[in-house]
Amino acid sequence: MLAGVALAALATVVAVAVLWPTGDGRQSAVDNAAEFGLVTDRLSATVEEVLDRRCSYSTADDPEQCRTLTLVLNEGPEAGAVVALPEINLRFDYSIPDLAVGDRVILGHQESTNVYFYADQDRRSSLVWLAGLFAIVVVALGRFRGVLALLAMAATLVVLVVFVAPSVLDGNDPLLVAVVAASAIAFISLYLTHGFTPTTTVALAGTLAALGLTLGLSWLFFELASFTGLATEEALILPFIAENLDVSALLLGGAVIGALGALDDVTVTQVATVAELRRHSPRLPTTELVASGIRVGRDHIASTVNTLLLAYAGASMPLILLFAVSDQPLVMVANSEIIAVEIVRTLCGSIGLVAAVPITTALAAAVLRPSMVDHDDAPDGAVLPADNSPAPDSVPAVADASEPPPRRAPRWEDFGPRDD
Repeated sequence: MLAGVALAALATVVAVAVLWPTGDGRQSAVDNAAEFGLVTDRLSATVEEVLDRRCSYSTADDPEQCRTLTLVLNEGPEAGAVVALPEINLRFDYSIPDLAVGDRVILGHQESTNVYFYADQDRRSSLVWLAGLFAIVVVALGRFRGVLALLAMAATLVVLVVFVAPSVLDGNDPLLVAVVAASAIAFISLYLTHGFTPTTTVALAGTLAALGLTLGLSWLFFELASFTGLATEEALILPFIAENLDVSALLLGGAVIGALGALDDVTVTQVATVAELRRHSPRLPTTELVASGIRVGRDHIASTVNTLLLAYAGASMPLILLFAVSDQPLVMVANSEIIAVEIVRTLCGSIGLVAAVPITTALAAAVLRPSMVDHDDAPDGAVLPADNSPAPDSVPAVADASEPPPRRAPRWEDFGPRDD
């Protein structure tokens, strides 16, 4: 197993080196986007005045109410300048939310025409506060392991932003780039978070095996369903910006990366379960260890199998509402590509999650073999350490099976991750 994981690591490193972006494709895509008017500056501004009045184009027969916003630029070459946005029709234009004096927004600036327009609300400070709260919560419970988990998350973002997107824009196959990125993310996140231990290697092997199964199923059903990848507005724009981009392969690559997040959760949990069972029952036969691990895994899968469905559905709530008012049969709604893609992603990813339980459990049980501890005088109910080390003082190695082991009050350390 270690040899297989090492071979996968070597292949991942070589593939990353071969597919590493040069930046030429990204620059070409930026130039093409600029020609289409899709590249604009984004500048922070503060609302100074909100004025509601009749629109300049109103008539006596058709009066219209408009809103005019006056803002002060906070950055850019014209920082401090006062900018007035075009009139906003209050009856028909819902693109701009209700703003009050003092609100911070993001303005777009078209340099060629020197025109400013509303782009979005400035929510960066709230996102920073939320990220800080998230980091505090993770570190408070996970302690040093929580810090490592945050570093793994940062490394995942780096892989996606620095490697995946530029490499695809360079003209590399999106599916190949996604598979290599998923493998790199699995290696980095698992080893960085859980350390270079045999159990981590087993979890990584189970993750890669289940990911390969998910990839195979997704590829097969993407082909059978004949997805074009052009069902969304973004997908229609991409071929004009990035030439020779295979949008359907990009869609399949996204399904692979999306399944990885849930897979490593299942595999790490299964390996930890099997390792804990082996630690407390060092002489339990391998077949019984596998059966016990899978019984625990069933409960985990029962609560996880809905994870991908809820994730994809939650991201598509406006689309679901539009289909609800379309008055079409459910089968016709499911047949539309934009919905069918999510169905295939969900079901193929869920099959990979289910398969990860027996795969990882069997691998963990194969590594954590029954301990050959020579304690003939130990009763069947005794707790024997798997590494032949002396038993801890709180639990004697040889105890009367009829008497429960001594108990102590729980400590905070009991609920933290085990460093060993």
